Amino acid sequence: MFKKDIKVEAFWDEEAKVWVASSDDVPGLITEASTMELLMQKIRILIPELFRANNIVTDEEMIDIPVCLHGRWQEVIKFQAQNG
Repeated sequence: MFKKDIKVEAFWDEEAKVWVASSDDVPGLITEASTMELLMQKIRILIPELFRANNIVTDEEMIDIPVCLHGRWQEVIKFQAQNG
């Protein structure tokens, strides 16, 4: 078991209409997808690949990597308030 949770931060890019994810815990992790589900599918593939590329694990090791994906959606709601 990996010793700490890998924190992945995601935000909604309104202009591109995609979720964008990155992590300070995984060097090189940056990816995007149209839904959180698709984003997590990509993250499941990328984290082990980046762990190998960054020599955090070897090809022979079998480990469990706990991942915590935090999503942030922000928008401005505009409306016309009625006088009275």
